[in-house]
Amino acid sequence: MPRATMAGPLAEALVRGGARCAEVTFRTPEAEQVLKAMAAHGGLTAGAGTVLTPEQAERAVAAGARFVVSPGFDPHVVAKCRMSGVPILPCIATATELLRALRAGINTVKLFPAAALGGVPMLKSPAAPFTQVRFVPTGGIGHARMSGYLAHPAVLAVGGSRMATAGHLERGEYPEIRRLTTEAVARSAA
Repeated sequence: MPRATMAGPLAEALVRGGARCAEVTFRTPEAEQVLKAMAAHGGLTAGAGTVLTPEQAERAVAAGARFVVSPGFDPHVVAKCRMSGVPILPCIATATELLRALRAGINTVKLFPAAALGGVPMLKSPAAPFTQVRFVPTGGIGHARMSGYLAHPAVLAVGGSRMATAGHLERGEYPEIRRLTTEAVARSAA
């Protein structure tokens, strides 16, 4: 569980590892403070994840979020993000959810849990008829599987917490976070 005191060293490790973007999930009591500290780091675009309500979206933007990720499609969260001028990345797992996002004018979505849903073969199914959509798959995607997702033209990015797990943070393993981030960035460039 990230604490505000970990945010500065975490942001620095991610940036030194080559990351340009990080999502701070709104599942912990100190999420807003963590987001604020990470957003203040010059080399990192910080956003808020697991945003469930318009109120959370508003607090996230006030804390410095440059984007918002929601674990589902909620029209009220979408509206709040639009009013706040930040991109919203709702999560989809079905074609019906994808159609709802498209009707709302959203053509970049999170695909979660990507591995449990069937991985790259599953991603190919909605990508074929929905050629205007870009996907950000997350969930169960380790280093070995990342390149398979990134090779698909509909994939914008791949997300995950494997570079900075709760264990890494609790033990203060910032050099390891930097190493894992460097490895992930190198794999994404390959």
